[in-house]
Amino acid sequence: MEDIKKVFTDAITASYRPKGASIQLGAGILSGEVLRDAKVSLALKMMNRHGLIAGATGTGKTRTLQLIAEQLSDAGVPVFMLDVKGDLSGLIESGKANEALIERGELVGVPFEATGFPVELFSLSGKLGVPMRITVEDFGPVMLARVLGLNETQAGVLAAIFKFTADQQWPLIDLNDLKKLLSYLSEGPGAAEIKDDYGKISTATSGTILRKIVAAEQQGIAHIFGEKEFEIADFFQRVDGRGVINLLNIADIQDQPLLYSTFLLSLLAQLFKQLPEVGDLEKPKLVFFFDEAHLLFNGASKAFLSQVEQIVRLIRSKGVGVFFCTQAASDIPESVLGQLGNRIQHALRAFTPNDAENLRKTVKTYPRSRFYEIDSILTSLGTGQALVTVLNDKGIPTEVVATHLVAARAVMGPCNADTYASTVRNSELLGKYQVPVNRRSASEIIDEKMALFRTEEQQRKTQGTASKATRSGGGNRRQTPLEAAQTQASRALAREGVKLIGKIASGILGAIFKKK
Repeated sequence: MEDIKKVFTDAITASYRPKGASIQLGAGILSGEVLRDAKVSLALKMMNRHGLIAGATGTGKTRTLQLIAEQLSDAGVPVFMLDVKGDLSGLIESGKANEALIERGELVGVPFEATGFPVELFSLSGKLGVPMRITVEDFGPVMLARVLGLNETQAGVLAAIFKFTADQQWPLIDLNDLKKLLSYLSEGPGAAEIKDDYGKISTATSGTILRKIVAAEQQGIAHIFGEKEFEIADFFQRVDGRGVINLLNIADIQDQPLLYSTFLLSLLAQLFKQLPEVGDLEKPKLVFFFDEAHLLFNGASKAFLSQVEQIVRLIRSKGVGVFFCTQAASDIPESVLGQLGNRIQHALRAFTPNDAENLRKTVKTYPRSRFYEIDSILTSLGTGQALVTVLNDKGIPTEVVATHLVAARAVMGPCNADTYASTVRNSELLGKYQVPVNRRSASEIIDEKMALFRTEEQQRKTQGTASKATRSGGGNRRQTPLEAAQTQASRALAREGVKLIGKIASGILGAIFKKK
């Protein structure tokens, strides 16, 4: 047995031996025994090769997220994480040492030291932290079509509208801009503007899209679109040399998974568009944890999946690492899963035929092991344990190892309510993003164009009436009441004048003849 332990320890030590800074994940497990000398670590320089953290509910995925985020912060690397239940806010406060945590530290060879971390709290609703917003034009037609549940035809119309506004340089800021555009370009005077170069928009299609936008507004998602838009530069804060852990608390909108999962992808897209190329760094500029990742892919269109794949494939050269967190590897499309070089798999259960199928698929994603039957070890792991394989600092997959994980050092749960409130209140970013900004955008431009259109239409009608009267020659033109009165008065005066002249002439002639 001692020989087997030595072979195992030597194999793990040789496989997990990063030359630079690394994340200490834990120690290897062989036949149920934790071997503290079989250290398992993840090289920081490989964290932009992306990763997967998976496992059944209650097996410790969230705490694995926490322990990695803590060590990244210590290394000066900022982190972005989705806080689904609001229980990651405990990262603000130091944990409390107890016998179990001290024993765990000794078991894995990493002593427990309670520590709090610099945290920034964000919220899509603005109720649980600093508001995060994005403009409709930066959200993009593919992601908006995904949120609205548009079919292929409707998504094509949406893409044409986005292209039109980009060419015209009309800012597309919020959903009100989009609603006015739909009406203007399908039923209004804008229909002629878009027809030749972008295609005609039927009133039926525009009406359907409008109804879906209204339905989305009724669900309360309109507030995420607008300005001031979140600036990705604010992700990269540090406090006393430690990277800030950015938490997006969605506890109040858990019933809108499609919204927040797509919003996360839009943030990744902004990182991809705005960050410069940096190649392989000794440590990442930012690590982005994509929790509840299965929600992103359920029922997604080909265009949407293609966009996800492209972002994940190319963003590593911007110095950003992405870790997807979900229940099973099978939740992630193969085109994306193939790019996730670092794997931390918590226990899987096989209670149903579907569970058994997921287990079978997951086993196939791991290299063969000299020490484990992968399917057997995956169903026998305890809470706080995981099957691990990562990329070493040469980019080579490491030995698969069942690992007893290091304990998180901050509070493993929500922080104190007063601490939470003061963290939000004292944030420098709150003043920057709290009050919405309303600048001239597509809706105002359309209002101005419609006002001008109505004025010109009225002028055309007036000119048409005058032109018609002129063409009639004037003699047959119908007189106004005033003109008729003036004509009648002139005629009466003329008749009276003739009578007067006749009387004068008669008088003169009578006088002449009388004298004679």
